[in-house]
Amino acid sequence: MKAAQARILLTGATGGIGREAAAAFLAAGARVLLSGRSPQALAALRVRLARRHALGEDDLSWAAADLRMPQEVEALAEHAAGWRCNVLVHAAGAPAFGALDALDAVTLADVLNTNLLAPMLLTRALLPHLRRQRRAQVLCVGSVLGAIGLPGYSVYGASKSGLRGFAEALRRELAGSAVRVQYLGPRSTRTSFNTAQAQAYAKETGSASDSAASVAAALVQMLASEAPERFLGFPEKLAVRLNGLVPTALDGGFRGHGRTLATLASLQERTGP
Repeated sequence: MKAAQARILLTGATGGIGREAAAAFLAAGARVLLSGRSPQALAALRVRLARRHALGEDDLSWAAADLRMPQEVEALAEHAAGWRCNVLVHAAGAPAFGALDALDAVTLADVLNTNLLAPMLLTRALLPHLRRQRRAQVLCVGSVLGAIGLPGYSVYGASKSGLRGFAEALRRELAGSAVRVQYLGPRSTRTSFNTAQAQAYAKETGSASDSAASVAAALVQMLASEAPERFLGFPEKLAVRLNGLVPTALDGGFRGHGRTLATLASLQERTGP
């Protein structure tokens, strides 16, 4: 879809990737409905973007919603349909880094609800409206960790792996309809999403990262290309292919990551948070 034809509901709009994505979509000519949990943050973002791009209320609007609450998901879908949305971008997310036994049940539930269940519920709620459009797209912002199991990211990876499976199955389910379903898998992105411990882990393991602006640019490209799936970064893209063909072949390559995770956990226990 050409950006000028897109009316995009963007969740997680006030996050690191979300803010850059909103600006990139607008610069490409799209109209955007910003969504997030904080009305104050959304209103402030809307003012900044509207001034930069000289946009009116119909071109750039916002709607607050806590996607962990099913009733708010339904209300957001109704609002987006009334706004004539034809593209849904799932950019909202919750982080989780650390060994499984170091993560509490509340964190597990929050990550799975935000990263997996909420996109499923919002897509389901908005799907009848999207089906009525001449052309529509659902673009899921996942992670390479949804295709590569990495020590320290068992919970986060599970949520993104589930999102990838959802996007893949729904893409096939809606084949022949007006709705295209896509999945973008960025590697580590330089935003406040990453905790200090996660950043230390990335540094110790030599993991590369990208800017939020580069991820936003990839989203704009996917909107235009309608590509079903894309992963960002090298060697991450190669690792995704290898892991898909022979998953156990990479087990040995991540033993160092496991040792680093254990070292960081031990250090945190001695020094405190």
